[in-house]
Amino acid sequence: MRSTFFPLICLAGCLAGSVAAAQTGDIPTRLSLADAIRLAEERNPSLDAARQQILAAEADVTTARRRPNPVASVASAGYNGDPADAGFFSKQELTVQVEQELELAGRRRLRSEAAGASAGAARSALDERSRQLRFDVQRTYFQLVLARLDAELARASLAEIDQVIAINRSRYQQGEVSGGELRRLEVERLRFSGDSLQAELATRNSRSALLALLGAARFDQPLEPTDTMAVAVGQSGGVSRSDASAAGALTDVAALTGQALAARPDIAAARQEQARAAAQVGLQTALRTPNLSIAAGFRRDFGSNGLAWGVTVPLPLLDRNAGGIARASAESRLADDQLREREIAASLDVQQAVDLVDISRARVAELERDYLQKAREARDAVLAAYRAGEGDLLDFLDAQRAYRDVQRAYNRALFDLRLSVFQLDAAVGARSKGLLP
Repeated sequence: MRSTFFPLICLAGCLAGSVAAAQTGDIPTRLSLADAIRLAEERNPSLDAARQQILAAEADVTTARRRPNPVASVASAGYNGDPADAGFFSKQELTVQVEQELELAGRRRLRSEAAGASAGAARSALDERSRQLRFDVQRTYFQLVLARLDAELARASLAEIDQVIAINRSRYQQGEVSGGELRRLEVERLRFSGDSLQAELATRNSRSALLALLGAARFDQPLEPTDTMAVAVGQSGGVSRSDASAAGALTDVAALTGQALAARPDIAAARQEQARAAAQVGLQTALRTPNLSIAAGFRRDFGSNGLAWGVTVPLPLLDRNAGGIARASAESRLADDQLREREIAASLDVQQAVDLVDISRARVAELERDYLQKAREARDAVLAAYRAGEGDLLDFLDAQRAYRDVQRAYNRALFDLRLSVFQLDAAVGARSKGLLP
């Protein structure tokens, strides 16, 4: 028995392992930003939920276009129920008829317009969620890039101070340096080691956050971003800048704002909501006019046959739907105000994003021009002098910290510039193509 089932158990285990590998290995180890965005849009559950909202709204459109069903009725009167009487149909008043309600004042059209606007708003909501998801992936992706840069810098600094500690231990054994200087270096190493561990934690957290956006089954799988932090923003990148501008700001703010007002899906959703509210006002106004119901059928009156017909007209004497009209009118004004509010918010987003791109670019240029190279040269010079036994320990530590701080600031400035361009991209609503080259 054991020899029979043991191979089957092994086979089942192998199949289970293959399934698990397929579930966790569908995200490549090396991933570009474009692939990350594509995977997120394919797998993110919030987009699937938004797609289901579209299906539900389109079902409401189908319902709104339908006419009321006819009503069939059978009525009997005058039958005494005596089984001795012959002729069941001749001993009573029997009426069979079909009644159809006629919608007046364009109710079906207005109802369809309101439902169609709601479906359009649902589609815009999907585009809006995709716009937000795109920015979230871009930000998280380059948070991982930044964390990896900081981790590399921390490891390099730690390796460098370990080399200096090794040199000083040799010098201490030879009596060239004091034990206090060696212990000072060993204590200082704790700070560098802490920076390295903190950078490693930031790397893991950023990787997990990105994998969560991609819908990964596991958040600890390896993931290496292939895009670099370097960014070029200029005429070729879609964001122009005028050197003649005294403030150095982007000069096409008005054009970008116009593009945002025309392209942003949240504004499109607000416009659809405005159209729905306007159609709802018309529908509630149409409800003041009562519908007609016409009926036609067959009537047998104690042996005599004839046609039956009738018209039913509700009398709008006590209720003219004043409450429904007032509510729909208030919702229409609310939709107008919300559209205006979103347009103002979009214009502010564009202006702030443009300013952020300009300031971030100036910050990167300043660090590259005035600080990065000087800090590196100062660090190298002090390190060379200290290794040669001619430098002071405090000078070496100060130069090492200064270089590390400047390099970190530069990495952060590059990240801020990247993020500012993505923020401008999102503010404008350029969903399918970014403003980057």
